[in-house]
Amino acid sequence: MPPSGRRPADRPAPGAPGATALLTVECQRGVVGEGGALPELAREARDSGMLARVAALVDAAHGAGVQVLHAVAERRPDGRGAGSNARLFRAAARLPVQQLAGSPAAEVAPPIRVAEEDLVVRRLHGLSPLAGTGVDALLRNLGIRTLVVAGVSANIAIPNTVFDAVNLGYEVVVPADAVAGVPAAYTADVLRHSLALVATLTTTGALTARWAAARAADAPGPR
Repeated sequence: MPPSGRRPADRPAPGAPGATALLTVECQRGVVGEGGALPELAREARDSGMLARVAALVDAAHGAGVQVLHAVAERRPDGRGAGSNARLFRAAARLPVQQLAGSPAAEVAPPIRVAEEDLVVRRLHGLSPLAGTGVDALLRNLGIRTLVVAGVSANIAIPNTVFDAVNLGYEVVVPADAVAGVPAAYTADVLRHSLALVATLTTTGALTARWAAARAADAPGPR
């Protein structure tokens, strides 16, 4: 930001519709749904209201013309292309619920609504939706400059996504009440001590209100 504290005139405030996209991270049935692979994380996502708030953000984005992308982690039944170079990957391969491509576990979880204009981006490897997935190219083709990141988990995928996006030159907005991890206290610490240093922290209510106001401002007046 310039020394005066004002943003350059050609850069909208973080989260303003125009050049903004909403990215939901691993909000899929096999992760945050009933009977998911990680019951503690799924329970936190639902009981905290995070999943409902992500759904509200998606609906508000649809209404305001904000591009929505859903990042889904999945694996082939034969495991080809999946990483095995981390303890997390090796443990995931042994879980009773597998995020198999084409299975219900790899579907976006309700109550999140996937619209026709949404982009669903699937990855077979890694920890971040932006690393080697083509998401960066999609965002640039869409003219996106600000990325709103929501979903799970605050332990790994959310920080990875935020840091990757910042390194790629995007301004990042994180609605703090629309991300979850375990334990819940750790999520608060990650937001306060790490993500707040590189992203704009806000709330679901503030973002949905901004997008609703932008939609109203763009609505044609009486004739």
